[in-house]
Amino acid sequence: MLVWGVLIVLTCNGHAVAVEYTWEDLCRIALERSEKIKIMEDNVSIARTGKDKKMSALIPKLTAFGSYTDWTESKYSPANIFTPSIVVPGTVIQPNSGTAWGVRLDQSITLNGKEITDFSISKDNIERQQNETNAQKEEYLMTVSAAFYEMLRAQKVLEIANATVERLTAYRKAAEKRLKVGEVTKTVLLRADGELSGALSDQIKAKNVLDLSRAVLSRIVGISEDFTLKEKFLEDAPLPPLDSYVAAGLAQRAEMKGVEIEKQMTKDQIRVAKGGYWPILSISGVYGGMDQDPVPSTINRESAYGQVALNYPFFEGGLRRAEVKEAMIRDRQAGLKMEDLKKTIRIEVETTYLELKNQRGIIKSLEDQLLFARENYKAVTRQFEMGLANSIDVMDANTLLVSTERQLTTAIYSHQVFQFRMKRATGVLLTEIAGNGPAVKAP
Repeated sequence: MLVWGVLIVLTCNGHAVAVEYTWEDLCRIALERSEKIKIMEDNVSIARTGKDKKMSALIPKLTAFGSYTDWTESKYSPANIFTPSIVVPGTVIQPNSGTAWGVRLDQSITLNGKEITDFSISKDNIERQQNETNAQKEEYLMTVSAAFYEMLRAQKVLEIANATVERLTAYRKAAEKRLKVGEVTKTVLLRADGELSGALSDQIKAKNVLDLSRAVLSRIVGISEDFTLKEKFLEDAPLPPLDSYVAAGLAQRAEMKGVEIEKQMTKDQIRVAKGGYWPILSISGVYGGMDQDPVPSTINRESAYGQVALNYPFFEGGLRRAEVKEAMIRDRQAGLKMEDLKKTIRIEVETTYLELKNQRGIIKSLEDQLLFARENYKAVTRQFEMGLANSIDVMDANTLLVSTERQLTTAIYSHQVFQFRMKRATGVLLTEIAGNGPAVKAP
């Protein structure tokens, strides 16, 4: 019994159950594992480091120094001889050796405070990089969403292909039965075989498309290919006016926030560039000590002093003028970039809005058409079994049914993708992921 128990456990462990993922699960896993997102997050870290670098310009620099000098010989000034018995030796001009040490505190700042402005720019740059990262995340989530619904669509198409094979198999059996009793010619059976062969070919294609879409989604998210999906359908709430979507996009899109910050940064950068025309105030405090061998009578073994200096470069070859001009051009570019982005967001929102309206109308029409196609196929099939319809009627009814099912499937899942695209266009996609709880851990 123990051996059988072990075999059962091993058998169960050998067939792992496929993990089921929701849309939210896949999005969170993708954000955790995406190399592109990690690169963008590193850019935020670099921006924080840049703030620390700018902050260092506002903090006084403390320097310790020390030196030792060894001369080839000591030198003295001439001795003063008053009498043969009274001789005053000369003072030391150059000792044998000398040491010096001390600490120095220095701080320099431009009188227009450009260092403070630089520090403010560095803080804005962190926020700008964060918004750019959020924009990249939302674009990546949109890619995941499109792949998610593409796989669901491929699954549905495979189900349609399987159902078509079952219908045509039943039709072939009916044709074969009628051929045996002489109600139809062999041409009907051959046509049924041909249609069934085509359906089997479509079934293989549908399975291959599903496998490919599964592989694509697995690669995008970074999970193994042994998984299933839990469908997610957004509610078809009434569409608000287009202008409300446009206003939301202009106010909430991470790209728009980033460009607005960039525009402010370029304005501040003009002030920084103009700081080159202002004097630089330097303040220093020094404590030092020294010693010499031999020791001169006038040696100052230690000293402490403060120093204030004002420096102004009158001519530097046109550098300051070029830097100001460059900063003004960058400010103009930022303004043009903002206007271009506003137009891009507006057309993106408007296009998505119109697609949503079109898809809803198409879905309603195809749903009605599908009801008709199903009833039509059932009626024609019964008529064929009773000899009131021919094989062409059955094939036409089946073609209409399959075509409608595929079109409706494509429209339904395209509509879901466009709903997520509207969330992306209005800048709320990432926020929804952040507020939906923990994700399933991927193996």
